[in-house]
Amino acid sequence: MSKLIANLDSSFSKYALAAGTGLTIGYLLSRLVFCSSSASKSKETDYYETRKLLDEYLAMHFGKELDLLQYKFFPAQALEFPQRCADQCIKHYQNTTPRRALDIGCAVGASSFDLARCFDEVVGIDYSQSFINACNELKKKGRMDYSIINEGDLTKPCTAEIPADIDRSRVHFQCGDACNLPTNLGQFGCVLAANLICRLPDTRAFLYRLPSLVAAGGILVITSPYTWLEQFTPKDKWIGGYLDKDGKPVTGFDTLKSILGTHFDLIDDENMQFFIRETAHKNQWSVAHCTIWKRKEN
Repeated sequence: MSKLIANLDSSFSKYALAAGTGLTIGYLLSRLVFCSSSASKSKETDYYETRKLLDEYLAMHFGKELDLLQYKFFPAQALEFPQRCADQCIKHYQNTTPRRALDIGCAVGASSFDLARCFDEVVGIDYSQSFINACNELKKKGRMDYSIINEGDLTKPCTAEIPADIDRSRVHFQCGDACNLPTNLGQFGCVLAANLICRLPDTRAFLYRLPSLVAAGGILVITSPYTWLEQFTPKDKWIGGYLDKDGKPVTGFDTLKSILGTHFDLIDDENMQFFIRETAHKNQWSVAHCTIWKRKEN
């Protein structure tokens, strides 16, 4: 564990020197892979390499109800969002397609590990090196210590654990850019992009790549709270949340249907709540729109 922290500290120091500044963000579970300019990448990487954010994501992905929900009126149904995303993939997947899954913007890997319950091979990709380091630590040891903040410097120790019935050897993690993915990934029976599309500087570029990644008959699962923000996406690149030239409202879902409809059929959609714990008294409750698509046969 100490070796991992040292690696994270080292990575953070390098990025901080390169970027010169950090980035302060109010975020909604942003599963975040960036394909912006090198200067912007340095700033974003600087933020996503911090131990504080790593711990928050470990809590989001693996936190236990007794640790995360300080009060009885907190929404227990909003927990385990990554696992519920994996459940959506497994629910709609059909065995006629490759038993391979791709988790783009995998963060600290809970969805990727759960996908291994169904798929023979799972590839998790994230832009953050610290997140990928944590994924590989969890793959190797099955557990990882972290802490949650109660108040100020007062913290509570916790442990992220991968369920014993999951074959961790099926999962592979690597750093990558959602808008510049390796050309040798091949095709998958299922692709998951959880809370990613509203954190990309060019969402359309990412969406146009998806047909080459999902095999015919395969499943694509996209979740998003559609929180379009200029700090992540230039306004002229938003795919929703604006009025078109005729004054008609355009939503993210509208554009997903327009872009993906050529190669995919929309087979289901639903709203999924999720919860992010920051401190004992400050937390985020949000709703992501989950859309499930099936790759057309031709």
